[in-house]
Amino acid sequence: MTAALPDVSLSDLSADPAALDWVGMQGIDLPITLNETGQRQTVHARADLQVDLPRPEVKGIHMSRLYTLLDRLGQDRALAPTVLQALLQAMVESHADCGSRNARLVLQFSLLCRRPALVTPQLSGWKAYPVRLEATLVEGCFRMRVELTVSYSSTCPCSAALSRQLLVSAFDKAFAGRQQLEPVAVSQWLGLNGSLATPHSQRSEAKVAVDLQAAEESLGLLALIDQIEQALATPVQTAVKRADEQAFAALNGANLMFVEDAARRLGAALSAAGAQHAAVHVRHIESLHPHDAVASVGAHP
Repeated sequence: MTAALPDVSLSDLSADPAALDWVGMQGIDLPITLNETGQRQTVHARADLQVDLPRPEVKGIHMSRLYTLLDRLGQDRALAPTVLQALLQAMVESHADCGSRNARLVLQFSLLCRRPALVTPQLSGWKAYPVRLEATLVEGCFRMRVELTVSYSSTCPCSAALSRQLLVSAFDKAFAGRQQLEPVAVSQWLGLNGSLATPHSQRSEAKVAVDLQAAEESLGLLALIDQIEQALATPVQTAVKRADEQAFAALNGANLMFVEDAARRLGAALSAAGAQHAAVHVRHIESLHPHDAVASVGAHP
């Protein structure tokens, strides 16, 4: 007869009785299924999950119960608010003997999307969008919050103005004393001299956090990404040919922005879309300086 295995989390009492806000595990690898791009995809996620431990005398929770529940996540259905709420409820119920009332889950993964080139037909490439999703069930109240990271290009308005001033000065010098100019001569001069780089033109990053609606059957991540990229107007590109590169240059020239402009654009776009508890943090990874420029709207994500 096999002897019963000891379980000191049940048999022993805490030597230092105290209630704990959260107890659980962090950094668990697992596959999750998404249906955000019109096609189901399985991605690698890292998960943190905890329950509260309100009974001060209880020595420990049952980690294996939480792990088993997490392992079932997304096996049959794509990730959705209803799936997450059911998991959190099961986590609380699995620890009724510990008095748990609250549960928390954090998932970190990348949503992989195929994005078309700006102008070249049938040319596209893959882009990954880092996602941090937090779902909580606290005193029966279910809440979800997502943070997305989107890369874009930013060209400094001041730098563009400095470049234009150099171009004007060079033009005035080249045609000084000329009362009349032939369009062909101007066109030829611009073709040889009309391109000056801007000191600040760099890859930039926006982190946007919003609350998700619990009633939806999908997370709506791609729709939120599209809103962010449309507001910024200069998302980084994947596959390009020269025509796409030229079109990207035109987009940057038409959307010159300080870091303050980018933050305000996103804040206004999210407000207009009715986003709940939106927070924006943008970072311009400076090409001129060894430091970054940052701006935030709302609480920091």
